[in-house]
Amino acid sequence: MLPRERRRLSGQARKLEGPDVRSSRVHRGTWTTRRPQAATTRSSAASGTPRLDDVAGLIKREDVDAVRDKARIEEIVGEQVTLRPAGVGSMKGLCPFHDERSPSFHVRPQVGRWHCFGCNEGGDVISFVQKIDGLGFSEAVEYLAGRVGIQLRYEEGSGPRRTEEPGKRQRLLEANRIAGAYFAEQLLSPEGAAGRAFLAERSFDRNDALHFGIGYAPKGWDGLLKHLRGKGFTEAELTASGLVSQGNRGIYDRFRGRLIWPIRDVTGETIGFGARKLYDEDQGPKYLNTPETALYKKSQVLYGIDLAKRDIAKNKQIVVVEGYTDVMAAHLSGVTTAVATCGTAFGSDHVRFARRLVGDTSAGGGVQLAGGGSSGGEIIFTFDGDAAGQKAAMRAFGEDQKFYAQTFVAVEPSGMDPCDLRQARGPQAVQALVEGRQPLFEFVIKTTLATYDLDTAEGRVAALRAAAPVVAGIRDTALRPEYARMLAGWLGMDGESVLRAVQSAGRGQGGQSSQQRGNDRGRPSGTEQSGDGGSRLPGADTGDGFQRPSQSDPIARLERQTLEVILQYPHHIPAAAVDDLPGDAFTVPAWRAVHEAIRAAGGLATAAQRQDSEWVGLITEECSPPVLALVNELSVAPLPEDRPGAIDDYVQGVVRAFVELGITRKIGNARSRLQRLDPVTEAEAYNQAFTDLLTLEQQRREIREQGARD
Repeated sequence: MLPRERRRLSGQARKLEGPDVRSSRVHRGTWTTRRPQAATTRSSAASGTPRLDDVAGLIKREDVDAVRDKARIEEIVGEQVTLRPAGVGSMKGLCPFHDERSPSFHVRPQVGRWHCFGCNEGGDVISFVQKIDGLGFSEAVEYLAGRVGIQLRYEEGSGPRRTEEPGKRQRLLEANRIAGAYFAEQLLSPEGAAGRAFLAERSFDRNDALHFGIGYAPKGWDGLLKHLRGKGFTEAELTASGLVSQGNRGIYDRFRGRLIWPIRDVTGETIGFGARKLYDEDQGPKYLNTPETALYKKSQVLYGIDLAKRDIAKNKQIVVVEGYTDVMAAHLSGVTTAVATCGTAFGSDHVRFARRLVGDTSAGGGVQLAGGGSSGGEIIFTFDGDAAGQKAAMRAFGEDQKFYAQTFVAVEPSGMDPCDLRQARGPQAVQALVEGRQPLFEFVIKTTLATYDLDTAEGRVAALRAAAPVVAGIRDTALRPEYARMLAGWLGMDGESVLRAVQSAGRGQGGQSSQQRGNDRGRPSGTEQSGDGGSRLPGADTGDGFQRPSQSDPIARLERQTLEVILQYPHHIPAAAVDDLPGDAFTVPAWRAVHEAIRAAGGLATAAQRQDSEWVGLITEECSPPVLALVNELSVAPLPEDRPGAIDDYVQGVVRAFVELGITRKIGNARSRLQRLDPVTEAEAYNQAFTDLLTLEQQRREIREQGARD
């Protein structure tokens, strides 16, 4: 946010001070002394415990299983990734662990597993939380247990043990949670009047402060420090949290005499704070944020994302504003998809995060529709209407190439930001600002032209030279000629001349931008689609130690499909049909290894007594790491049948086809053996071989007849 003149605490602001503070315009509540409620957070249990490999003496196994069973994977993953249906019982979205254009991240709630066919990561709901939040196994289990209301029991005692080292994630989260509650309390104290007045001057009331968790840091040097020490936090933990600073005489409160905004991650956990100075004698920066910590990475943080995430996913829109009060004003004005960066420009990490939430996957995205919406979603940047805002828009143009969604700019002509606009003209003006957005390309081009004198020939030529590279840098090749035509109109020049200048600028850029060269819409020459959302080199190693067969091999494809339905729909298959298969039923080494794990887990006879999610879990326990990756992939892979009512027929058909394939293989072996036997000298063996052949042919005939009946 651009600096504003500090308003004096006089006039209306003085009248609004104290417990009866009211705003003059958009208030719905009043300032009272009621104690603020703490924000809902993750379980604060200290965890410092080993991963499941060592869990025998720690969290009880049955409790881990209960957490895994009750934590709905689609809800946990859905907080980070916009998931869409991808067939019966399957969902997909953009992988949160690598940058991609086409969704290859799949979740199958029925079996409680997730897998990315692009980067080959996968696992269950616990492993997802571990990877997305950088937690240890026990920390992830404790977090999920807190969400689903399970009281964990520990093998070595009656409860969690405080054995964490300083700086461990759960302790840092707990410190931030307590600090947030402390700041919120202080806002209602007599000293907090300055903070209340600041909010009231901007038409924010007590309810607004509660909604956004706003607080006040007292002027003293050690108020929060003493409070946290009283809660059992060590100096090392407080330093690691970023809540204190180190001085010559020891540590002291980092935030003093400031209005405080809690900065939360997508799950609602407070990971840091932003602080605005309130007093003239404060010699520090106007805004001061938490420093980089194990929790807080400013290049990956968006203020307001915890409140905006669901509407962003629902509306496929994200509005990027420039400050904390702008986010507040936007949300309170009905623009509930607003977020802001924290002390840094909107960068590549923010882009990846935004794309996952918007579900920015469509190659047809980036098209503004007649109704005002946009195919592929919308990324809307709001900037102050001065030179700094225009510079920020030019930076955003570079990031646009990483979006499929249409990128817009919303600039208020008089230079007011959303907070000022709401206060001056009401919530409708903020909504109108967003609705009146213009395409980013158009804004950047016009901004470039505005620096030249277009009334002279020299000015027009110079403007063309400056604007042509901008048009040439537009990712969508179909849009370039259209913007070249528009540029010609804005310049008042011949269209052909402008188009040639754009094409020449494009050649000077190497034919395409670096972002386009990095675009993963195309695949390397010689790759094939895996059929599961990813692409791999034909016959390439899977990365898990096995050679992956080509999808064009019908036998290998049938073997894979059989394992998919065994893992995903075990209760739809007669146990004997699978459990009677010999150890060499699968010819592909990778699939044979998976089959061996299935047999080791007890086969479908065991699956009949378990839920689908438990069944896959049993199999994973019998797997070596390379096989585990295959089991996870097969348990999540989308099936070609997308009609719920036809799944049973599909599963039965795949298993029948596989069993028939095995019988046909046996028939071939039996006939070969029969031909090698002499019916005279080896009469007994010949007759037995002949009987075996007739039995096999009868079995195959029955299978085919059953398939015809079904």
